[in-house]
Amino acid sequence: MMKSRLHWLILFSLTVSLVGCGGAKPATEEKPASSAAPATVPAAPINPETAGEIKGQVAFEGQAPAKVRIRVDAVPACLEANTGAVYSEEVVVNDNKTLRNVFVYVKEGFGNQTFTPPADPVVLDQEGCWYHPHVMGIMAGQKLDIKNKDKTNHNIHPMPTVNREWNQSQPPGSADLIEEFARAEVMVPVKCNVHPWMKAYIGVVSNPFFAVTDDKGAFSLKGLPPGDYTIGVWQEKYGTQEQKVTVGAKETKTVQFTFKG
Repeated sequence: MMKSRLHWLILFSLTVSLVGCGGAKPATEEKPASSAAPATVPAAPINPETAGEIKGQVAFEGQAPAKVRIRVDAVPACLEANTGAVYSEEVVVNDNKTLRNVFVYVKEGFGNQTFTPPADPVVLDQEGCWYHPHVMGIMAGQKLDIKNKDKTNHNIHPMPTVNREWNQSQPPGSADLIEEFARAEVMVPVKCNVHPWMKAYIGVVSNPFFAVTDDKGAFSLKGLPPGDYTIGVWQEKYGTQEQKVTVGAKETKTVQFTFKG
């Protein structure tokens, strides 16, 4: 009888020891998910023999808004630099019922591929107490060269959401300001703290495929490798639109966007 009880005590002790040492993990326990961000990869060289193009226009539907005159009379240097009236560029409707100054870019289609920004800077001029151009594009990491051709002081003040904000004075005759944006952001508004009517918008993108519509409302994105893309457009007053476009080898696709007034 004593031997039987001793036998069961030994078995019980061994069982408790195995459970206590965690011999098997509960079925509900899962391995923690990795928090590492997806790795980026340099984009493969684009073969010019298979590259395609997306081109088109941005049309305007409705009554064109009346031009809004900007008064620069309060600053003698600004008045002197402008021989005629100055008008807002918020909405510029071309003679063929299209829109100027619409930013067009490849919004999606390259996944985690990265592109090296060009070595040449993009220029933002200040002349006649006005930003030239009013709408422009630049790659993240590319240099922005800001010039002051006026006989008055300017204060350049980009107001980004995901990039670093800065506010820099630039007296007449001073050296160019060289800046850059580290991250893609569409769009970055720019103002002048000295002359409140001065406004510009910069589209910061992660690939080299972007454009601004011209005086015919036209744009072209050349040299695209074959693939599926989302094309985004931005207009200062009317907002954003996008379209999905597939480009085959050596193919040219034509698309049109329309904003209603």
